[in-house]
Amino acid sequence: MRCPYCQHPDTRVIDSRLAGEGEQVRRRRQCPDCGERFTTHETPELVMPRVVKSDGRREPFDEDKLRLGFRRALEKRPVETDAVEAAVRRVCKCVAGAGEREVAASAIGDYVMEQLRELDGVAYVRFASVYRRFEDVGAFREVIEGLEQHRRGDGE
Repeated sequence: MRCPYCQHPDTRVIDSRLAGEGEQVRRRRQCPDCGERFTTHETPELVMPRVVKSDGRREPFDEDKLRLGFRRALEKRPVETDAVEAAVRRVCKCVAGAGEREVAASAIGDYVMEQLRELDGVAYVRFASVYRRFEDVGAFREVIEGLEQHRRGDGE
């Protein structure tokens, strides 16, 4: 790896550790030319399927769009950034783990709802209201009752 300080074409690894719940490798590197040290994070590159939208359009999977959906649902909610990032990684893992070339946008929405249900009930209801296009108060009531049952252990 090229040194970010002096652009020397080779650096050596002086320490490696697991990071990010074991899904990353954190490496400390040192440049033999200038002696500077820096950290890199290595993650596996997943081949993500294309997303099939409800109108039939196909587009590349966009992790930033997924993260933005989580942020919108969790806006002004007391959920740590690390917990959100872990949820995003779990959704990406589910999508990639399906082993399909294409995945329905609705399946991704279901994965997101599962994660939000565990992270924050208010964010779950917010996301569900948009994702399922609630038309009346009764739809909110049904989702909230389902959430309460899940929290008590009566649900799925």
